[in-house]
Amino acid sequence: MQNFIATLRLARQDFFKLKRRHAAPEWALWVMTGLVALCWGGALSLVALVASRRVPTLTQVYEVALPLMLTSLIIGVVFHIVYTAIERLASDRFLVWVNGEPGVLVGLFYGVTSMACVGLGFLLAYLLLGQVPGMGRVDWAPRSSWISVSIFAVFASVVWGLWAWQQWHEEQLKRQAQEAQLRLLQAQIEPHFLFNTLANVQSLMDHDLPKAKQMLGSFTDYLRASLGQMRSEHSTVGQELELAQRYLQLLQGRMEDRLRFEISADEAARAQRLPPLLLQPLVENAVMHGLEPSIEGGTVQVRAQLQGGTLRLEVQDDGLGLNAPARPGARRGNGVALSNIRERLQARFGPEARLELQAAAPQGTLARITIPLHPELAAP
Repeated sequence: MQNFIATLRLARQDFFKLKRRHAAPEWALWVMTGLVALCWGGALSLVALVASRRVPTLTQVYEVALPLMLTSLIIGVVFHIVYTAIERLASDRFLVWVNGEPGVLVGLFYGVTSMACVGLGFLLAYLLLGQVPGMGRVDWAPRSSWISVSIFAVFASVVWGLWAWQQWHEEQLKRQAQEAQLRLLQAQIEPHFLFNTLANVQSLMDHDLPKAKQMLGSFTDYLRASLGQMRSEHSTVGQELELAQRYLQLLQGRMEDRLRFEISADEAARAQRLPPLLLQPLVENAVMHGLEPSIEGGTVQVRAQLQGGTLRLEVQDDGLGLNAPARPGARRGNGVALSNIRERLQARFGPEARLELQAAAPQGTLARITIPLHPELAAP
């Protein structure tokens, strides 16, 4: 029961938004449609019974409330089908526009679309039920009908616009708070990465000073090329893959032929936006905890692809694996990087974005990031 209520709450979060992909399952959206329709039907029934100025009998309640409840359900089904069709057929740019700042045109779109759904729902209810309370007194003459519908559409658009603007303003405040949190998390991961790399240089200085100097020079070039990207608000998969490649080339200066790597991604995946430094900690963990403790070393594979409406990023190594015993003197991870990535994914992309770690076949570790696709993720 708790899972059912939690799923309905998830459906409620974006029920009134046009989105290509909702966080909640389809059945939960249908349940929300039914609940909203029944609430409207109940309110209309109460208004109709109060307007009669008489104490209603059970027969009157049955004759008035039942048709109105059924009519509301039919209108809800029409709304659901129409808006689902818009979500599936409209362009990404249009969906971003209707979910952006609610201006006059956006208000008119929702007002006109809603009135069309209500009108179609009433028509279907009239045809299916034979008679809806009050419909017999509706004047179907073109002039009076269209004037009444137009006035109500304008009124509904204004009311919706005020409500939507207030909701949009609250979302902007929440987004600003999330952005501040993301900047804090990003500020935490940068020194984590810098200190680990400098520790590698320090370890080389004890037994191979020339190679340590060479690695330090490569590290300086790497920072000069990537520091601006670290400080930016957005990156792309392509930029993150390039950063990972430079980092692996830097480590190859120390590990030489004990470290090999492969990077693959299609062009569509490379164009997707990402927060900076999302892949690099996974690559670092694959080398430091999977390959470096192994005498033979190994290979790191970095992959990016679009699959089933999601962006999938994978970092796989054939090293010691998740359950390998720690070697004496080896540096142990404290989970800061992984928890940081999970928090950034949740803050930026919601509960559907996740980071998973699992054993790779035949050996090693596979780290997989899954992010639901959204129009805002596409690079301009």
